[in-house]
Amino acid sequence: MPGMSVKRLPKAARLTQYLSFAHITEERCVPFGSRRRTVTTLVGGVPIGSSAPIVVQSMTNTDTADAPATAAQVIALASAGSQLVRVTVNNEEAAAAVPEIGHRVRDAGVEVPIVGDFHYNGHLLLARYPDCARELAKYRINPGNVGSKRRDENFRTIVQIAVDNGKPVRIGVNWGSLDQDLLTQMMDDNARRAEPVDAKTVYIEAMLASALRSAELAEDAGLRHDQIIISAKVSGVQDLVEVYRRLAARSDYPLHLGLTEAGMGMKGVVASTAGLSILLAEGIGDTIRVSLTPKPNGDRTEEVLVAQQILQSLGLRSFTPQVTACPGCGRTTSTFFQHMAEDIQTYIREQMPAWRDQRPGVEELKVAVMGCVVNGPGESKHANIGISLPGTFEEPKAPVYVDGKLMTTLRGDTIVPDFLKILEEYVATHYAPATPVTA
Repeated sequence: MPGMSVKRLPKAARLTQYLSFAHITEERCVPFGSRRRTVTTLVGGVPIGSSAPIVVQSMTNTDTADAPATAAQVIALASAGSQLVRVTVNNEEAAAAVPEIGHRVRDAGVEVPIVGDFHYNGHLLLARYPDCARELAKYRINPGNVGSKRRDENFRTIVQIAVDNGKPVRIGVNWGSLDQDLLTQMMDDNARRAEPVDAKTVYIEAMLASALRSAELAEDAGLRHDQIIISAKVSGVQDLVEVYRRLAARSDYPLHLGLTEAGMGMKGVVASTAGLSILLAEGIGDTIRVSLTPKPNGDRTEEVLVAQQILQSLGLRSFTPQVTACPGCGRTTSTFFQHMAEDIQTYIREQMPAWRDQRPGVEELKVAVMGCVVNGPGESKHANIGISLPGTFEEPKAPVYVDGKLMTTLRGDTIVPDFLKILEEYVATHYAPATPVTA
């Protein structure tokens, strides 16, 4: 504080403290990302909860009634790494198409649980189309829009169908479709308080009350405690963090994380990453979706890749080898290292479908492509395989490090293919072939 004197240790004592790590406290050594304990919910064989890895999921944006198109997108999302795929079931045509979608996906050799997303009329559709109810691996219910005057009755109808079919549910509360009767009641109660809280706090508390009250109703209707997943989505990063921190402290249900309506392009990626990373680092979250608005005719699988990269960057899961590359500066006026980094990233991406099946563990591989001698050798030594390219005016050689040791030095016009051969040989010699599955 201004004007306040602070007594400091003598310089020699401070130096001793720095070198001995004596200033590191036990609190700062708490494991990063230590998971909040939850029950485990099985969704079509995929476990969700603190005893399992965090699950990546996505959602189709096709007309579900178009079974071929929807099945194709389910397959694409699953192939990209989505472990669950959700489809909108908004009308009778969509409900009727769900069994065909499931059959088409399985006929393509893809096994991925398909989740049904219901709003307004889920109680009617699930009752009228029992094959749809059986095909889906989970039902997503929004308690804010399952009817008006008969809201609880409609909710119980969906839950009873879930119980009859042995299906879990996700109770998904959204900021934009909150139960207005509950919100009005809580706003009125707040207005009568001696010291009312702000409106945003009431909104958050109403979301939590809706989710937890609905979970209690579901259990009263016969759903097991371990068949419930909860989400409470908002569109602002700080609000998301606040909602889930409170929700995590009040229950042991698995939590589905996602920033709803995150947006397009960079805005959506950055906002989702910011919100999810804070919560995941605190151990909150058991399944995630990055809700990106795609460009017209854009690739829906982008949101799966972003979700995977968030988890991998936090060190919570590994999906694909990571390529570390420097951003470039005045020392790297040549674009050669940029092209090489892109070529290596592309090569790895193309090889991963085969590597993933044939070389278990290869997703842990770390590759470094550096542009000059400043950080190049150091970063290369920290990677499994690293190459340090010559910067502007540096000697035209590219040392290659393998597991921290200098292996060889590449020169000439074949640096890229020569390095890719080293990379391929490393994968072949360091990751054992998968054990064949016997019948």
